[in-house]
Parts: sequence; C-alpha cells; structure tokens
Amino acid sequence: MVHYIPMTVSGEKKLREELKYLKYVQRPKIISAISEARKHGDLKENAEYHSAREEQGFCEGRIQNIEKMLANAQIIDITKINNDKKVIFGVTVTLLNTENNKNITYKIVGDDEANIKYNLISINSPLARGLISKKLHQIVHIMTPNGKKSFKILKIQHI
Repeated sequence: MVHYIPMTVSGEKKLREELKYLKYVQRPKIISAISEARKHGDLKENAEYHSAREEQGFCEGRIQNIEKMLANAQIIDITKINNDKKVIFGVTVTLLNTENNKNITYKIVGDDEANIKYNLISINSPLARGLISKKLHQIVHIMTPNGKKSFKILKIQHI
C-alpha cells in the first residue's frame, strides 16, 4: 500500500528545483572532485577522495529521498479549493493568541516543507492537527509543550 504524502504546489516546485540542482550541478561537481582526488595516488590516505565520496553518498541519498517523496506526493493546489470557512491542508491561517492578544499567521504544509522561521507548520504538528477542520472565528484549545493555549481563528486564506 502506497502512503501518499500531502504537498503544496510550492513545496513540489522547491523539491523539483533541489532535485535538478543535485543531479545536474552537485553530482557532476562531486564526480569531478573524486576524479581529481584519484590522480593524487594512494586512496587509503587521500582525504580529498574520502571527503568527496562521503559527499557523494549524502547527495545520492538526498536524490533518492526526493524522488521517493515526489513519487508518493499528493499535490494539493489550495487556490483551486474554494472553502474559506474551514481550516484544511495548505491554507494560510491567521490566529489570535487569546492569552497575549497577538496575531500570528501560519501556512499548513507537508512535513518536508515545514519551517517555523517562515511560519510554515507541518500538517502533523500539534497546532496544525488542532486547527484542521475548525471554522472561521472558532476558538481552538491546543496542547503545546508549554501547556494549553487558546487561539481564535481570524482568517483562512487559500493562497
């Protein structure tokens, strides 16, 4: 049974760009570095050779990982879903923290796309799981590592 991985359109685009870079820029550089290091003779004590081989292993592993994710991806184009009344995968949601009256905006994305620095939260995070299927203006109580937090859903955007 195939386990589909939810992914936004922008997440798919970023992975395809990374895959292209790894295959057509990084991989040839590494192959060239290995070839150059081999010219230095004894491979047992050749640090450049071992370093390049290690980098090759990481690169090939990442290529395989990306290809697997893309093969199992379920691409969700949130701009084609017209329902701004409920929180679903891919939406951008603006919340009001009821404790400190501060607004925060998050986009709910796939695991590989998540990056809290950019307010991209994983669909599998406690916050996203607590928000899914909730409605506009609803107050949601979420158990976080810092205890129970309450948020009011102010805006749901399909962008």
